[in-house]
Amino acid sequence: MGEIENRPHDPSQMRISDADRQRVADVLRDAAGEGRIDLDELEERLELTWQAKTYGELVPITLDLQAAGPVTPPATAPVRRTPPGLPAVGHNSSLAIMSETKRQGVWAVPEHHSAFAMMGSVVVDLRQAQLSGAETIINASAVMGEVKIIIPAHMHAVVDGTPIMGEYSQAKDKVPAELGADSPLVRVRGMALMGSVTVQRLPAPGTPRKYLGTY
Repeated sequence: MGEIENRPHDPSQMRISDADRQRVADVLRDAAGEGRIDLDELEERLELTWQAKTYGELVPITLDLQAAGPVTPPATAPVRRTPPGLPAVGHNSSLAIMSETKRQGVWAVPEHHSAFAMMGSVVVDLRQAQLSGAETIINASAVMGEVKIIIPAHMHAVVDGTPIMGEYSQAKDKVPAELGADSPLVRVRGMALMGSVTVQRLPAPGTPRKYLGTY
């Protein structure tokens, strides 16, 4: 008994509920609807989902789906706010596995972007980003890691993710929202498995912290 009691706690070995299995099944069905897996693979993964007993067994079932980037939009798609002669570097995905990835400053964001952290950290900063359209979709997921999406005051966010023993939410704004009819929209969706995905509205880069507090 002494050896069992002294073993370090491993959250990945905790037992899951039917509600947890259902959340993963919903992610799989969404992936099939988007054409990322075929019906045979959907059936196979659903069977593994309902057979799973611990959170650790759920991880490989959706790991490649959360990390995979969507189809790149056509090169002819307009990119707003691009300085003449200085095209921004574009990124379809942000991936961190036991590491840290940051997308900051001026960079081009396609209409679909994928962010995934596994025992690591991803920061997607949209405050100076050049968006490809009025609406941007970010598939953001974390497995025992963290994804933080930073948006400016004028950007509207819709957060629709699934937390499984984790957090998937929009954090308290550090700057008042300044939304209008032409405000760009970012939709954030995905899953947080024993990790966190947060969206937060922050002031422009370079704003003195003494006026804002710690964020």
